[in-house]
Formats: sequence, C-alpha cells, structure tokens
Amino acid sequence: MRVSASAVTLRTALLPRTSVVTDTLLVAGGAVFIALFAQLYFYLPFTPVPVTGLTFGVIVIGAAMGFVRGLLATALYVLLGVAGAPVYANASYGIDVLLGVTGGYLVGSVLAAALTGFLAEKAWDRKVVSAIPAMLLGELVIFVVGVGWLMVVLDVGLLTGLELGFVPFIIGEVVKLTAAGLLLPGAWKLVDRVKGSPEG
Repeated sequence: MRVSASAVTLRTALLPRTSVVTDTLLVAGGAVFIALFAQLYFYLPFTPVPVTGLTFGVIVIGAAMGFVRGLLATALYVLLGVAGAPVYANASYGIDVLLGVTGGYLVGSVLAAALTGFLAEKAWDRKVVSAIPAMLLGELVIFVVGVGWLMVVLDVGLLTGLELGFVPFIIGEVVKLTAAGLLLPGAWKLVDRVKGSPEG
C-alpha cells in the first residue's frame, strides 16, 4: 500500500504523529518559509504593489500542511509583521503595512492557505491535473481580497483596481501556481518511492 493512500497531507505522510511542540515548530517553520519567499520581490513602476514570492510560499505551505496548520502558519506570518518583525516584502513590518495598499494580499493569504490546505486534504495536491486548479483557487482568493482592499485604500474603481493590483501580476502568478502545482505531486511521488511499498 502506498503512503499517499492513507496520508491526508504531505505533513501527515512525513510526520504522522505530532505533539504540541512539533505542531508549534511546524507552524513557526511555515511562517518562516513564507517570510523568506516574501523577500523575493521587485517593484514595477506603475503599481504600488510589489511582485513577490509570497503567494508561492502561501499556497505551498497551505497544501503541504493542511487546513489548520496552513492557516495558522500564514496567520502567524501576518501577526509577526504587525508585531514588528521585518517579514513582509522589502523587510517591511507594522500595522501600517497591514492597513495599507498591500494589506489585502496579506489577509487574503491567510484565507488562501486555508483553502489550499482544505483542498489538499481532499487529495487535490496528488496529481498535477487537480493540484494546479487548487493553487489557482488559492491565488484567486489572494487577489480578490487584495484588489478589493486596494480599491478601498486608494478610493478607486474596479477597473483601476484591476490595473494596479491584478493585471501586472498575471504572468508571474501563472508561473508560481504552475510551479507549486508541479511541486506538490512531485513531492508525493517522492514520498511514495521512499516510504511506500510498490503495489502488486
């Protein structure tokens, strides 16, 4: 029987039993993972929202850790930034960032991690054909909340909101969600190969 037949997420496949201590370490590690990818950023001249690795980190952590731990890891990341840790893009931090133009993307990230984690628990991350749509749904949550938040903060309409907060990022996000959609099924195959026994 393959490991993936009985495991719920990659986390349970690699670490079937956890304690409060290990769960705490997992959540903290997930927050650090997201923070590291958030530091991969650059700005475009026509939008106040940077291109970052945040979304990739969020959907990967959500899918790998599942609904609860993915949500907690991403929420911890956001709260660390509010508390003063330089974890947001460009090593920024503070409540002003959360309440600013990019705050919606941070809030949306928490919801996206929860969604991709939920879908992973339904085995959407096992095959590329379902993993990529799962990552796409997570990305859409981030951008729906992010663009809506941006529109409120800047007091602009939908068209301007999309021009500033969505359209410039389409190509990059397609690359990131595709990478995540290939990474998770690949990781499952590796886990099956290392820990599972061949069927038949």
